[in-house]
Amino acid sequence: MTTIELRAISVGVDVGGRTLLNDINLLVSSGQMIAITGHSGSGKSVLAHTLAGIIEPDRGEVSHDGAPLTVNSPFSARPALVPQDFGLVSVLTCGETVALPLQVRSLPKEEIRERVAIWLGALGLESCAKRTVAELSGGQRQRVAIARALAGRPAVMLLDEPFSALDAITRVELQTSFRALRARVALTTLLVTHDVREALTLGDRVAVLRHGRVEQVDTPAELRARPQTPYVAALLAQALAN
Repeated sequence: MTTIELRAISVGVDVGGRTLLNDINLLVSSGQMIAITGHSGSGKSVLAHTLAGIIEPDRGEVSHDGAPLTVNSPFSARPALVPQDFGLVSVLTCGETVALPLQVRSLPKEEIRERVAIWLGALGLESCAKRTVAELSGGQRQRVAIARALAGRPAVMLLDEPFSALDAITRVELQTSFRALRARVALTTLLVTHDVREALTLGDRVAVLRHGRVEQVDTPAELRARPQTPYVAALLAQALAN
């Protein structure tokens, strides 16, 4: 298991001259899930891309167990990313989709078959193994994307708005399934979401961003009981009132 640390991370400016990330410090302990939330434009997606090694910060450092992560780091050293659009190929079957990154790593065929079966089973997709991605519902596609990431046995998983495109019922079902899965697999996880309720439901800790800065990092219970800034208090009040 892996600890992730962000030290004084700052990233550029947008076309309006606004700093995208400003002096972000964040520690994610091994096996913990931290949810990163905030309004649109708060810096969530930029932070996700920085954590994934896609964006190089202008200042500061991201490290995994003390080893720096940069855009030049090998993919094996980066978090397993589950993007918002799932990143699936519609003509591949579920089994082929989960197997693809394992084949790229030239793992033995028997090991690939075993891992595919294990993670399709864990996500309730056994009956979908030979169905193409194009034939699946949105919830099933999200499960395939998660199974594909987990099959690689990553040290860290990064989910970028993973349930935002789903209808309300499917979203709650997947949140429940993912929470149960994490109880079985102690995996260091980062969840980026605009849904404050989702952050409070899934995160062991929640980091609230505003204008590229961290307003507060705390457990869901502490955030509810003791918001430290007016912005955090207003964000929680708005989310919990809906």
